[in-house]
Amino acid sequence: MADIEAETDHKTAPVQNLPGVRSVSPVDLTEKRNASVLSQSAAAQKILKHSNDADEAMKAFSSGEVVEIDEATNKRLLRTIDFHLMPLLCVIYGLNYLDKTTLSYASIMGIKTDIGLVGDDYQWLSSMFYFGYLAWEYPTNRLLQRLPLAKYSAFCVVMWGVVLSLFATVSNYSGAIAVRFFLGIFEAAVTPGFALFTSQWYTKKEQGTRTGFWFSFNGFGQIFGGLVAYGIAVGSKKHGTSIAPWKIVFLVNGCLTACLGVVFFFIMPDNQLNARWLKPKDRVLAVERVRVNQQGIGNRHFKWYQMKEALLDPLTWAFVFYALTADIPNGGISNFFSQLIVSFGYTPEQSLLYGTPGGAVEVVSLMFCGWLGDRLGQRVLVSMGGLVTALLGMILIVALPLDNNSGRLAGYYLTQASPTPFVALLSLIATNVAGYTKKTTVAALYLVGYCVGNIIGPQTFRPKDAPRYEPAEITIICCWGACLIDLAFIWWYCNRQNKIKARVRQEPGYVKLENQE
Repeated sequence: MADIEAETDHKTAPVQNLPGVRSVSPVDLTEKRNASVLSQSAAAQKILKHSNDADEAMKAFSSGEVVEIDEATNKRLLRTIDFHLMPLLCVIYGLNYLDKTTLSYASIMGIKTDIGLVGDDYQWLSSMFYFGYLAWEYPTNRLLQRLPLAKYSAFCVVMWGVVLSLFATVSNYSGAIAVRFFLGIFEAAVTPGFALFTSQWYTKKEQGTRTGFWFSFNGFGQIFGGLVAYGIAVGSKKHGTSIAPWKIVFLVNGCLTACLGVVFFFIMPDNQLNARWLKPKDRVLAVERVRVNQQGIGNRHFKWYQMKEALLDPLTWAFVFYALTADIPNGGISNFFSQLIVSFGYTPEQSLLYGTPGGAVEVVSLMFCGWLGDRLGQRVLVSMGGLVTALLGMILIVALPLDNNSGRLAGYYLTQASPTPFVALLSLIATNVAGYTKKTTVAALYLVGYCVGNIIGPQTFRPKDAPRYEPAEITIICCWGACLIDLAFIWWYCNRQNKIKARVRQEPGYVKLENQE
């Protein structure tokens, strides 16, 4: 099996491609009747003139000029695109993880006492972020389609930074609940928006690696956040502060995010055609280089038939099942990891510092699996290795005695390899689901599953189970086992679909239309 196969605007895409099979698929029947007798340039002009459904990419070729791109030019463009896009995507996504898990650091820095958290208040405070995320997930995906992609994304980044800073002003449980809810609303645009950026700018063979890179900055966020929180905690203990240390953490992280959101607004283009750092000719070439994806670069028109296809596609629900099941463990660990490390026998200050190597494990596993998955054309199978590693880590935490602090801590570090399949499936949505409406619908459903799982996760860490949290740990093992079965199904189903589509392409009446991509 070779690389991932992309999908056209109309039908469901497979995940793994067969050797020697071209990436071609049927298109909308109306467009087929109108365009089948036209030349490439005439078809482009006709679609632009008579159809509101044409992708933004069609504008680049409306003149009918034949555009060719050689390997050297392609590599030069890729370097330029990476230089301008990847640093911002990576840093902003790292802050995305840091900002929603700042509460975990604050939980051992005095916030529980200062705002009067009792019983299961902290669990619900942890889950409330995802209630906001869930409520706004589909609307924000529609706005990502309807509004300029970069501008709307930048607005959300600035707003979530401002909201995070406001956490320093809360004095009671209800105020904290409100802030966490709105934080979830504004962060809901980040993951689907970044997946759209990746599918818009990179070929299918490049997307797995790039998605792995910007998602891996969750790990860098954990390292940075742990060091910042540790420095503030130790400094405040030695020298004292005018406000509570946990408030300083929220202010630092929130203000940093808002400032970078402003930078994002001015640097990140909505698509290739308005990238100020590309010459006019290079803008067209940047569109041409992703023609192979057969997905275009953006379409603002909602198409009901694509939404129907998304809802009837078995892969959509396999993706959703994975997101829901995998993020029950994620919701628990990401909000309770500081308290979990304390339960291993370490002090609160030590837990802030000792949590940072887990971020390094996540960075290495995501970057390596993203690169290897693209290289082998087996993103799903490679990503399963990371989940197996995480499963072994959780088994260590459960099986080792409570007094084996270092062994249980090592088990925690291994659990941080768990996001590799989540990222692989996110990159498959970016690569394989074509049609902007269908892509945003599948991404929204995938992240709805993500939200529900993260809402459930913190509820498994019940105060009465401390310090062992054994029921939560058993739940995590069961969830990850179910995820491995789901991933095996996705791999099998997509291989089966590839074989079916290969036979369709070999039929005598099969026609590939010019410019259908």
